[in-house]
Amino acid sequence: MPDGGHGFPALVLNADFRPLSYFPLSLWSWQDAVKAVFLDRVSVLSEYEIAVRSPSRRMRLPSVIALKDYIPSARRPAFTRFNVFLRDGFGCQYCGGRRAAPELTFDHVIPRSRGGRTTWQNVVTACGECNLRKGSRLPRECAMFPRAHPRQPTTWELQDQGRAFPPNYLHESWRDFLYWDTELES
Repeated sequence: MPDGGHGFPALVLNADFRPLSYFPLSLWSWQDAVKAVFLDRVSVLSEYEIAVRSPSRRMRLPSVIALKDYIPSARRPAFTRFNVFLRDGFGCQYCGGRRAAPELTFDHVIPRSRGGRTTWQNVVTACGECNLRKGSRLPRECAMFPRAHPRQPTTWELQDQGRAFPPNYLHESWRDFLYWDTELES
């Protein structure tokens, strides 16, 4: 078993050759990728140099696979803390500081104590300091206004935003299918 089963992930593309998701990047373990190949659910587009063997077969591990059946993306993204952070670019909507997810919280623009609801249109990403400073006041009461008007993003907008945050590891065989650091021809 290569690398104890932890390495050699396969980039998973939809049938249109776009990643299922950018953030997190759609990756399958080599075991899941090999299983999908044998079940004829994917096409192998690129392979690693390393191979796995059975008594009767040898197979190079897939590094890029494409689903044979197209999976439509959800029209409306789930309202989650992470998706709010992603919509807001992992930046505080009050001071503009970018932070790691564990250092962020979300703020109700109209506080819940004032009738504000927990919705896309009323929640923004905030750092702890700004959230504490704003407290349960309205933006006009403390002169703290979000940099962008909070709204529900489309799934495509979240995917596009996710492309701004490439993972730490990108295998060279994935580059033709991803669009990070790609120089465009004029």
